[in-house]
Amino acid sequence: MRKSVSTPDDTGSRGPIPRRLAGMGPFVLVWGGQVVSLVGNSVLRFAFVIEAWSAGERATAVTLLSLCALLPQVLLSPVAGALIDRSRKRNALQVADAGGLLVVVGLGLLHFLYGLQAWAIYPAVVLLGACAAFQYPAMASAVPMLVRKDQLQRANGLLASAKSTADVFGPALGGVLIAFAGVGFIIVADAVSFALALVAIRIVRLNGDKPGSGARKPILADAAQGLRYLFREPCLRDLMLNFCAANLVMVFGFAAVQPMVLARTGNDSAALAAVNTAIGIGGIAGGLLMAAWGGPRNRGRGMMAGIIGMCLSAQVAMALAGNVVGWCAAILVGALIMPMINGSMQAVVQTKVPQEWHGRVFGAVVFLSQISVPLATGISGPLADHVFEPQAAAGTGVFTVLGPLLGDEPGSGMAAMLLIAGLCGIGVGLWGLARRTVRDIDVLLPDQEG
Repeated sequence: MRKSVSTPDDTGSRGPIPRRLAGMGPFVLVWGGQVVSLVGNSVLRFAFVIEAWSAGERATAVTLLSLCALLPQVLLSPVAGALIDRSRKRNALQVADAGGLLVVVGLGLLHFLYGLQAWAIYPAVVLLGACAAFQYPAMASAVPMLVRKDQLQRANGLLASAKSTADVFGPALGGVLIAFAGVGFIIVADAVSFALALVAIRIVRLNGDKPGSGARKPILADAAQGLRYLFREPCLRDLMLNFCAANLVMVFGFAAVQPMVLARTGNDSAALAAVNTAIGIGGIAGGLLMAAWGGPRNRGRGMMAGIIGMCLSAQVAMALAGNVVGWCAAILVGALIMPMINGSMQAVVQTKVPQEWHGRVFGAVVFLSQISVPLATGISGPLADHVFEPQAAAGTGVFTVLGPLLGDEPGSGMAAMLLIAGLCGIGVGLWGLARRTVRDIDVLLPDQEG
């Protein structure tokens, strides 16, 4: 018998805030450890960027660092998910943090004994990316063991705010520490942050945490099961296809934001810093709002409405705005909405997928959602430089229509890319609302017991 979407716990979730957050102490402790660790990692990444840049390799070095961090995490996520399902979730979380701790300690020894060379940064970032491949699937799988079902979206909102906190405060703190303390201090501080995250995981009890059972397949075959699970269930399949399409068009548009701001402001780094700060503040506020609110009752409709709202604000309005204040306001609203979208999607997987499948399914989610990032980022630059910017200057192509809206100054071509991406994203959200398997996923797909 299917359990009703509105459980007895749900009635309390709309009551006073103490009731809403009651019993979340263990999760908040783990979350606090993750916040410290994420900020430490963000500071270290910023220091790595400065070190690579100082070595004389310029933009190529920075791009390579980003790929070294992203690709291991994306490519290894399905395998990490399979390993997570074979072990206790506590052990998987400890592997992620202990692995990061070992890498940073190794860097520290190298720095203090021999001096940190630029070449050593790249394999270290690859190893940290491999550890991060375990982090998201393990944490997302552990959340249902730490909070009640009606608190899942709140917990997911707090997790989203943790990443945004690191994105905002990491570079700022990194700049101060590089200037006054040096790379050695940053490495030690990051090692301490990993240790604190490990301590938080060790002292918290995860309800129902046990190793996976059943016949063991080869690890690659087991990893592929997460993808198969998503695609054999029509509701999850359509939801993931929707998210993949939305992610592709939104990443394509967002890749043009920073160069557009620089081009339209005459390379004003303060304007770019303001926009990036607005993104982080919006993400933090959105995560905290999600934690206080609890998320939409109908998660399918809520996610699609969120995609439409995010594309309208952070892409369409951003493209049409003509100054820093407008850009900051538009992208802040979009960043505010994002935790609701991602938190609701995570809660759908946490409630609709059996616990023993969580690692593999979340690993597959990371793979499918992030694999579009290098593709969209890779094609956006050449299209901006060789298609949209020349068309904007000449008033040809799409600018026979968009010219009166976006102008013909530098950056207008990238604004057109952002506008087109936003319109496509709105179309993806409307497509999701038109699909009953997505719109009514809470009704059509039963919750899993336990």
